[in-house]
Amino acid sequence: MSIWFEKKLSVEQLKSFTPDTMVHHLGIELMDLGEDFLKAKMPVDHRTRQVYGILHGGASCVLAETLGSIASALVVDHTKFYCVGLEINANHIHAAREGYVVGIAKPLHLGSTTHVWDIKIYNEKEKLTCVSRLTVAILARKN
Repeated sequence: MSIWFEKKLSVEQLKSFTPDTMVHHLGIELMDLGEDFLKAKMPVDHRTRQVYGILHGGASCVLAETLGSIASALVVDHTKFYCVGLEINANHIHAAREGYVVGIAKPLHLGSTTHVWDIKIYNEKEKLTCVSRLTVAILARKN
């Protein structure tokens, strides 16, 4: 059973939300939208590496927050609510030096005022590089 508010949503429709944003600047690409997950990839290149030549932990957090924030926005009715990040944490498990990393966000909690997302990031060899948890506030729009 799908967790998304709009049941016929596609990844192609979501791509229209990211021009001229950090998502676009870092080369993050939305890849797949399942019944209860959102998946994206991000390059490990000059935009996302730190001085030691490995993926910057902050870039991993950007990927994680992007996935969880977009996913929360897809769960709620946009005419009534909007979503903002409250807290993010990340454990960097394994370094990535090149290619792409892929993040997958799945819900841990979908409440009426908060959502909590589990985001796992893997390198191209499917080795876990980062585990993140994002808490999102669901706020009522003032009409």
